[in-house]
Amino acid sequence: MLTVTTVNVNGLRAAAKKGFVEWLADTPADVLCLQEVRAEEKQLPQEVRAPEGWFVVHAPAAAKGRAGVSLYSRREPDAVRVGFGSEEFDDSGRYVEADLPGVTVVSLYLPSGEVGTERQDEKIRFMDEFLVHLKELRVRAAAEGREVLVCGDWNIAHQQADLKNWRGNTKNSGFLPEEREWLGAVLDEGDGGYVDVVRALHPDVEGPYSWWSYRGRAFDNDTGWRIDYHLATPGLAAKAVKGYVERAATHGERWSDHAPVTVVYEV
Repeated sequence: MLTVTTVNVNGLRAAAKKGFVEWLADTPADVLCLQEVRAEEKQLPQEVRAPEGWFVVHAPAAAKGRAGVSLYSRREPDAVRVGFGSEEFDDSGRYVEADLPGVTVVSLYLPSGEVGTERQDEKIRFMDEFLVHLKELRVRAAAEGREVLVCGDWNIAHQQADLKNWRGNTKNSGFLPEEREWLGAVLDEGDGGYVDVVRALHPDVEGPYSWWSYRGRAFDNDTGWRIDYHLATPGLAAKAVKGYVERAATHGERWSDHAPVTVVYEV
């Protein structure tokens, strides 16, 4: 069995003070993908920088206090790569991949965007480059007899079932028609060729959501978004036997505005 968890920690130093360390000690995950770490390695406390029993790679952003991804694995990776060959984005703390037996695992933090601003333009540029990379990664891995698993905060809700208030968000970044179309291309068998693993396991449900705003009573009312995904090549996706969101019991027990998304693969 291979258990993989992905979570946007919304600042790892803050999360470590609010319960992440205890959660990490209890998780059954074999691989853990973190996003929005927002710290350089030397700024992190030892218990999250290099916890016992884990091999860890941190990929901070050049812009201090922004983005940042990490990848933890129980087994030492055969190879690790930061960035996907993008002149613009390789130092932005948005991509790290590790080769493990039979599978390449990626921790991804796709830009969030904001309509009418440079942030949205940046998001579109990232998406354009990244789809090309995803296709090349799938082809290269297949030639090596490997599967691919891209985990992370994709900052796009693909379908109406992926966010509670979809009618009120049709003109907002994260649910724009062009963003949803792009993610559809990633998931198209004849294009990107990836599978949304949790949706495949739960085809007829609302959510399960993985992000809730801290504003108002979004968490208590389960007014959330499903934007944290496991996207896998078909061979690995077919081996997924269980997928779930580790939603905190109460608002006060949250250590991030996201919840961990975990999938168990029978490999």
